Amino acid sequence: MNCRFQILGSSSSGNCAFLQTADAKILIDAGFSGRRTAEMLEEIGERPDDLDAIFLTHEHSDHINGLRGLSRFKNLKIFANHYTAEAARRGLRRNPEWGLFESGTTFAFRDLEISSFSIPHDSSDPVGFIFQYGGQDLFNPLQRIGWVLDLGYATGLVKEKIAKVDTLVIEANHDHQLLRLDQKRPWQVKQRIGGRQGHLSNEACCETLSEIQPHSSWKKVILGHLSGDCNNLECIRKAFSPFLGPAGAPFALQVVDGGGNLHELQ
Repeated sequence: MNCRFQILGSSSSGNCAFLQTADAKILIDAGFSGRRTAEMLEEIGERPDDLDAIFLTHEHSDHINGLRGLSRFKNLKIFANHYTAEAARRGLRRNPEWGLFESGTTFAFRDLEISSFSIPHDSSDPVGFIFQYGGQDLFNPLQRIGWVLDLGYATGLVKEKIAKVDTLVIEANHDHQLLRLDQKRPWQVKQRIGGRQGHLSNEACCETLSEIQPHSSWKKVILGHLSGDCNNLECIRKAFSPFLGPAGAPFALQVVDGGGNLHELQ
């Protein structure tokens, strides 16, 4: 069976990805409503009742919005650390089966090995994930996917964890100048977004990639969680210009929008 990884959407409005391995179908975060998530899955030929698990990074609504609708599927297991689960279950009418883990631990689910690690963000106990699967033979090679959205800055631990993945999904949330000039957000919110417990800017993300790249294993890097008001493709291309041009990046560099559409940066 061919494995498949597809981001269903990633923006300030919602974040969710689908991963299929030989023995599992999972969601990474569930930031869209249950109905919208079902529609997104249907668009790629999948159904929510075929899902085996959801893995949650933290309890903010753009990462757990779908739990209320999806929790009606009895065979669906929700993986989260204790504090995320405690916060996320408050708005649920049904109590699903929870798979609780300690942040920083590595655990297994079916044919997946999942490594969790702490990230700096203003939520209860936010984590990033490394999903490892495959490796049985030449037709099913070992794959590692890193998922790090919603972080104010890349700690040494984060850099260490994401260096050795094949596919990295990382936040490029906002452009400094657009955030500064934004008229919708009060100063306190701008301070939170741009702070060390907030969101990674284009510039900070590019600096992080540049630092790690010489000793990384990346084949593909996907920039996600773009702000609809304070970021755009033009700003992304400008900020990530060190990876563009004739020399290009030593990996495929893509941007994902809220609808899951991938844009190649060249």
